[in-house]
Amino acid sequence: MAETARHDAWAAGDRYEAYMGRWSRLVAPRFLDWLALPNDLDWLDVGCGTGALSAAILARGGPRSLLAIDPSDGFVAAAKAELQDGRVQVEVGDAQALPTESMSRDAIVSALMLNFVPDKPKALAEMKRVARPGATVAFYVWDYPGGGMEIMRTFWAAAVALDPAAADLSEDSRFPMCTPDALTALAADAGLGRVACAPIEVPTVLRDFEDYWHPFTLGAGPAPGYCASLTLEARQRLRDRLQASLPRSADGSIHLKARAWAIRSAA
Repeated sequence: MAETARHDAWAAGDRYEAYMGRWSRLVAPRFLDWLALPNDLDWLDVGCGTGALSAAILARGGPRSLLAIDPSDGFVAAAKAELQDGRVQVEVGDAQALPTESMSRDAIVSALMLNFVPDKPKALAEMKRVARPGATVAFYVWDYPGGGMEIMRTFWAAAVALDPAAADLSEDSRFPMCTPDALTALAADAGLGRVACAPIEVPTVLRDFEDYWHPFTLGAGPAPGYCASLTLEARQRLRDRLQASLPRSADGSIHLKARAWAIRSAA
């Protein structure tokens, strides 16, 4: 495992939901609104996680069928438990070797995961392979380099102030390709046509500091994994620094934002 990826724990669906899933579920419907695809299509959700995008497709996309894959057994189990619909099939699968036939899908989508794939060009080539002529291939990732994921950005700013070595673990350092230019070039280099890019932004409102802090103690994802690796004393110092620095409204709530970059293209 790469040194920078040693805290990427993606297994417990409930822990991911508490950390990032609640924000993923806000972004997914807006992504589908931007795509504005017709009903009665055969969909593929690559890296479905706990099922946020798949649930939105079922709720508002009118799919004929939906295949959702993810490499994590725990995430697949969570998605299966939620996606109780005869049109959907959820299974363990690798974005770099999609478990479906060539030219079999009308819409191939991916939510908040392409940056974690070791061979991104191979994953996009696989998406193109399974796309029917004229199919839509689309994906989105958090805007890490541009500070668009403020929940993470504030966490890592505090962590790095206390532990400069943590800078190498932050998403903005690890995923510099999460920019409009780099993502557009990635899609174009994969042979996809009519590439378009757009921001998708949602508010992230936390009830209070504990609502912000608790998910970082659960170990699901790079920042929580780093937090869980700290000694009790170091974790308390990090908690205290964050508690002192985060902006509060009069009622104690914390208002931040989350921005993703979305790419749409044609096979």
